[in-house]
Amino acid sequence: MKLFKSLVVLCCIILWFGCQNKSTSKQTEQQPNPKPNIIYILADDLGYGDLGVYGQTKIETPNIDALANEGMLFTQHYSAAPVCAPARASLLTGLHGGHASIRGNDEWQERGNVWNYRAMIKDSTLEGQRPMPKNTVTMGQLLQSANYKTAIVGKWGLGAPQTESIPTKMGFDYFFGYNCQRQAHTYTPVHLYENENRVYLRNDTIAPHAGLSKDSDEFSQDAYAKFTQPDYSPTLVFDKMMGFIEKNKKDTFFMYWASPIPHIPLQAPQNWIDYYVKKFGDEDPYFFKKGRGSYFPARYPRATYAAMISYLDENVGKLVKYLKEEGLYDNTLI
Repeated sequence: MKLFKSLVVLCCIILWFGCQNKSTSKQTEQQPNPKPNIIYILADDLGYGDLGVYGQTKIETPNIDALANEGMLFTQHYSAAPVCAPARASLLTGLHGGHASIRGNDEWQERGNVWNYRAMIKDSTLEGQRPMPKNTVTMGQLLQSANYKTAIVGKWGLGAPQTESIPTKMGFDYFFGYNCQRQAHTYTPVHLYENENRVYLRNDTIAPHAGLSKDSDEFSQDAYAKFTQPDYSPTLVFDKMMGFIEKNKKDTFFMYWASPIPHIPLQAPQNWIDYYVKKFGDEDPYFFKKGRGSYFPARYPRATYAAMISYLDENVGKLVKYLKEEGLYDNTLI
């Protein structure tokens, strides 16, 4: 809860700066904008023990570790809930579970067969979770009122496409990523959203929880080939995030990078998987063959999990490098 109170205080301070700026002299108006850019990175299901700065010795996270070494280390930074939607709702609203409208992963099942992945692709009214009320006040709206350009990339999970509870109606000028957290159960989805419109990708329809073929050899890499498809969503999300920052670098911006990494399924760029297979050595595969199972199988599960985290860390490094090259780093809270 300390985090949420701090965020509200931060927004109030920013609003105060905004009011002060209106009454400044011409000399002050010529000074650089004193309000900091804000980038909030939420890594879905990342345990603090997965990072080098908190003691991890096997998974390499040099760029995140560098942020900690150069800045502040949080040791009382708690989630408001153990599952996705209510934790995100509390983060955005500053409300704890007793006051928040979203108190669980409510898939809004009275709409129909919402768990049918193929049905959701055909019918967007089956996507998304139960929405927040229309009058909900979010951190994004507070920052918009302080003249921030606001964006979220990654995973939303707080309202279906046809409702009022979508990013562009809840305080964000720009959105790219997953509207529906169920569809985020694959990193190679058929589509993502840009603002209020679907963006179709080059991926085939492989429903989450699909297993290996009946007669496949679980020790053969070829058995897992169908789970590697052209468009890897974290790469697309990162590129859109960098595009937003580039477009708005002369303004003051708030970027909410809601990365789905490293939430399962286990899917990562092959170069990072190969790196950790070489580092860790061979291991037993994770797989299932009959019926539904837990997300997707993986030939090298531990190596793939480490690969996902290091890929996220690699992109954090690219972000920091860009901010420094553009002269934005010293006036950006990450």
